Amino acid sequence: MVRLHLKKGNDSLFLHDTTVKQNVAELVSEVLDIYDLRLKVLRLCDEMQSLAKHGHFLPSNMQGLTEDQIEELKLHDEYEKICVPQGGSVECPDPLGRRSGKAPNESMAEVIMKTITDAKEGVSSKIVTSNRTLTVTEVQSSLDKLKGAIMIVYPMKLPSYDPVQAEIDNCEDLSGTQASLEVIEKDKGSLWWAGKELMPEKTLEDYVGKNEKTKIVVKLTKKGSQAPGREQQMTEDQKKQMMAWQYRKQEEMKKLHAADDGDDYYNSPWANPNALKNQFHGIGDVKWGPR
Repeated sequence: MVRLHLKKGNDSLFLHDTTVKQNVAELVSEVLDIYDLRLKVLRLCDEMQSLAKHGHFLPSNMQGLTEDQIEELKLHDEYEKICVPQGGSVECPDPLGRRSGKAPNESMAEVIMKTITDAKEGVSSKIVTSNRTLTVTEVQSSLDKLKGAIMIVYPMKLPSYDPVQAEIDNCEDLSGTQASLEVIEKDKGSLWWAGKELMPEKTLEDYVGKNEKTKIVVKLTKKGSQAPGREQQMTEDQKKQMMAWQYRKQEEMKKLHAADDGDDYYNSPWANPNALKNQFHGIGDVKWGPR
């Protein structure tokens, strides 16, 4: 199997196994299935953290308002009595005014946070260092765990406009957000290797040869974007080690030069330019001057 190390820019994403016979178009589709589902898991984790701290999402016409303003405008959250977390809620106002402030109790919040930790570990880019691949099945498993935690804590479901529920129902609206820039649709993705874009009509064999034990670094981009930068020859850690070695070498040379600045060696026997000539004439041990 050919092992692909997927990157976006300089950031590692995950490892993926394939064969040299696979069509590039099919490969891009497989990679994007994992990539986009992984993004969904990470988005859901972020929103679930807010849910565990501050409760369900408020209606758009109540967000950012103080309690006095809500009372003055006679606004009402129709889900306040419906979206009650298992075991009751505790007051924890949202400083951003986006959520109700009726958070799950400590035990239920712990269920959510523990599930978030497990899900993030399951799709973390750190698994690349463990030489583990990531599959759609594994990412879907992390997503199912998150959904299960929400069903446990909120058995009556969340409002449809809550970002957590929207992600679960696959009706999230990412327009105008940073997250929308990260998502790559299936027909708009492209893979690059060795400074070349992999053409969808070709197979991987056309680029890397017939060796099934190859491991390559592949860059994921959107179609039409400029070519991603080449891989660095050295990692940041290797650069730091080399700079530290060069600094130590310079300091050693400075010490040697400082030690050589004296002229005492001029009087040493080995520094006499006529030593060999005197030795041939038999006057090597003759010393001149008064005794």
